[in-house]
Amino acid sequence: MVAYFISKTDLLYLSYNKPLWGVQLDILWLNQDDVKAVLDMPSAMDAVEKAFAEHGKKKVQMPPKPYLYFPKHNGDLRTMPAFLEEDDIAGVKIVNVHPENRKKGLPTVMAVFVLNSTETGAPLAIMDATYLTNMRTGAAGGVAAKHLARKDSKVAGFVGGGNQARCQLLGLSESFDLECVKVYTRSSASANSFVSFAEKLLSCDVVVAETISDVCQSDIVVTATPSRNPIVKEEWIAEGTHINAIGADAQGKEELDPLILKRGRVVVDDKLQAFHSGEVNVPLSSGIITEDMICCEIGEVITGLKKGRVSEKDITIFDSTGLAIQDVAVGNLVYRRAIESGIGENLKMF
Repeated sequence: MVAYFISKTDLLYLSYNKPLWGVQLDILWLNQDDVKAVLDMPSAMDAVEKAFAEHGKKKVQMPPKPYLYFPKHNGDLRTMPAFLEEDDIAGVKIVNVHPENRKKGLPTVMAVFVLNSTETGAPLAIMDATYLTNMRTGAAGGVAAKHLARKDSKVAGFVGGGNQARCQLLGLSESFDLECVKVYTRSSASANSFVSFAEKLLSCDVVVAETISDVCQSDIVVTATPSRNPIVKEEWIAEGTHINAIGADAQGKEELDPLILKRGRVVVDDKLQAFHSGEVNVPLSSGIITEDMICCEIGEVITGLKKGRVSEKDITIFDSTGLAIQDVAVGNLVYRRAIESGIGENLKMF
């Protein structure tokens, strides 16, 4: 009789290299090029609109996103889980916001998204979500303007000309026949890049504005900056204007004069999240506005439970903080299309 002795090292090796459950779990990895290959704005808007509708019907699970703040590096990290009950899809995104990254040749926002099976909890896919984040946020702005802006809106003005501004323009172009696009940004390079993008996308006038005030003379105004102080004054906003307030997505951020919020009809993507980290967070904490001054959530408007714009003279404001349900809806779309197209790389978990 021969005795065999297995060392602790060998045991660990066998444990990690042989599936203990008799199955092999493959995870689909999708890089940014893969995501770009299958994701377009019309499809993203459709997915986001449906997700907002589920949210309006209270058919989602979406705990508030926790933040890790890095004051030393002027950045933060957040996790965003969600479950859409009617579609039976779930996942979580990990995303950062570091404004100083541009100086290092990196995107301000970088993210990864994990799509999970609701049946087993197993990860189905891991994908780059930097592009996905820009697209789903642009889709949210397009959907919100579709439901809140005047139908005859022809002029769109942008405060900020980065990646998010371009995706917001993509979203707006799906719902409006724009005749003029204005942009204001402190960086001439950013302005030129935005103009080049807009001119290729649309057959309309594209103007670099000298001041933020000039941009505000528009039917739809989009603010997409990391500002922590109001940069859009109340007296610059005319009756009938719709505003997509995109930049304020963390505690302490704000782009709009609080008096605009008092004048207008404020629609948020999610009240709990917006009260903590949306455009309304600073005016609420300082007592300038109160929670009962918030009109409703965009999902309630989409489902017809609440009214957004009531008259052509209303000033409407969409306070976008970015919801995990948007990531899950669009991430699932990307995953399904990637499977159909046969793209991506299979990774072994065990």
